[in-house]
Amino acid sequence: MRAVPVHLRGVITYFDPDFGTGFAAIFIHDATGGIFVRQTSKAAAQLFVGALVEVRGVSAPGGFGSIVDNPQIRVLGRAPLPLHPPRASLAYLKTGAGDAQWMEVEGSVHGVIEFGHSVLLLMEMSDGPMIVMMIKSPGANYSQLIDSVVRVRGNAAPSMTSDGQMIGFHLQAPNLSTLQMVEPAPRDPFAQPAMPIDELLRREFVSSSAHRIHLRGNVTLQWPGSMLCIRDATRGICAETSQSMPVAVGDLVDVAGFVETGNNAPVLTDAVFRSAGNNHHRVAPLAVTTDKILGGGFGSELIQIDGLLIGYDLASSDAILQLSSNDTLFPAILPKSLAGSEVRAWKIGSRLQITGICSPSDDVSNVRAGVAVTKSFRVLMRSPADLILLEGPSWWTPAHALIVLGLALTVTLFALGWVAILRRRIELQADKLRASEQRFRHLAHHDSLTGLATRRVLDDRLKVAVESARHHQGGLALLMLDVDNFKEVNDTFGHQAGDEVLRVTGQRLLAAVRASDTVARLGGDEFVVLLSEVRNPQAVEMVAATVVSSLSRPVPFAGRDMAVSVSVGVAMALNGKMDAQALLRQADAALYRAKNAGRNCFHVFDAEQDEGYSERKRKRNTSENIAPKA
Repeated sequence: MRAVPVHLRGVITYFDPDFGTGFAAIFIHDATGGIFVRQTSKAAAQLFVGALVEVRGVSAPGGFGSIVDNPQIRVLGRAPLPLHPPRASLAYLKTGAGDAQWMEVEGSVHGVIEFGHSVLLLMEMSDGPMIVMMIKSPGANYSQLIDSVVRVRGNAAPSMTSDGQMIGFHLQAPNLSTLQMVEPAPRDPFAQPAMPIDELLRREFVSSSAHRIHLRGNVTLQWPGSMLCIRDATRGICAETSQSMPVAVGDLVDVAGFVETGNNAPVLTDAVFRSAGNNHHRVAPLAVTTDKILGGGFGSELIQIDGLLIGYDLASSDAILQLSSNDTLFPAILPKSLAGSEVRAWKIGSRLQITGICSPSDDVSNVRAGVAVTKSFRVLMRSPADLILLEGPSWWTPAHALIVLGLALTVTLFALGWVAILRRRIELQADKLRASEQRFRHLAHHDSLTGLATRRVLDDRLKVAVESARHHQGGLALLMLDVDNFKEVNDTFGHQAGDEVLRVTGQRLLAAVRASDTVARLGGDEFVVLLSEVRNPQAVEMVAATVVSSLSRPVPFAGRDMAVSVSVGVAMALNGKMDAQALLRQADAALYRAKNAGRNCFHVFDAEQDEGYSERKRKRNTSENIAPKA
């Protein structure tokens, strides 16, 4: 686009002085509309929302529409923000016609995600979900907005890929001053009468308002701070909740949350709960077989099933038992916080009786008469007491037979005088093996330079995240990144400087994402971030932009500042449709596209454009005989 001189006067409707890569984000509005202005953070220090300004600059291509670049901005005074903005629907915003314009949206707040200096409101509008990003107001309690109906004024902004493709729209509001409460969140989310669980997601309910609904039932499982399952007279349901208030199995509780579809049954999200009195009733588990579960109808129900213990998932911090029954494999899971040492004490080959909540996974691509077919399931346990030994394994295993033979040979070959010496040697060897095992376990799970998770830990957590997303019909995302021109850092400053860049990069990555996210170093200057419980792609792109901004600051070393930046490839899988290895390949291909786009940016994987990029990257590296990175 040709650089055309621009001279305008208007009011600043949005101002973010720390937009990333040393720039500030500014929207300016006059009587004809709005436009984005890109200014360096240093030069924009004196600006504020509501400032009446005069701008002189040149036109430039933005991510979607035109912007003003290289501006000279002069503050003339103060002015009110535009009155009576047009009401925008999600369908209109997706056309791109409202780019940079001052708009108003209305919807119900279903979630809040807080970052360092900004906050995302996850809103449900009449025609779909919408993200509103605003600068944090000091001391504000944004969680109180959940389940309220609000109107928010702000500038419409596109979500873009690195190659200029619009993949969504969001609203950038300056702060809480442009939020108008239409209908506050109910002071008591349990005021409405409790409805039967089996009426959820039927035609009569789906047509009603998308607010929190009230259910009442007896507790069948609680994972404090994570999940609560209940059952009423009709059926069971599980709710995602951050509450840690302890309740006992069988207690009657009220639960309020937003209804969403799970793999096999409705689930509640962003739920809250309270005690509903002393009507204690312990729900009896349903005795089932794998054939019955795969036949359907047991989602979120308390079940009891027998299985043969065939192994443990040692890579997980939680207690995960792998069992087999009628040629069907299934895991039984108990969180680390609830698991005792006895959970891992059962010997392989034991026959166990497991009690817990059935969490099936449906194959939506395989439908019979309009009903999705259950392809696998998990059992979510409540305590170690949910495991009962029915039959122990036979002692005469090949390993035990070898031990007996070895002991017999030892007694035959050595005299009684050597027994004490042999015992001492065995103790010394055992100490060495334990020490070595501890060192190897630490090295296997932590990178020695950055202290981040290793590739093995990433693979294990990615598997668990995929299973969780499939169960909840949620989503997850991978951010794959490496340091731009890292070889030049080593060549210019030395390998110690390169190690310092990698160490600082790891620290800044951890600070840029949530504590629940996984940050791993794959090797060299390549890192991966696993974002779990993702529901909206725009939120992932906000995280990617934050990562690019946070990692593009100079790294001090030996009295000098080393300029660094990163390129980020983003791959997402939503609505439970995902494959771990495919996500890794897509993130690698997106990273390759981001580096080709000029580095210091992120690129979201696009199947039509990016297919095959990762393969061409490997072929090119092989043909050029590229040396490994330090």
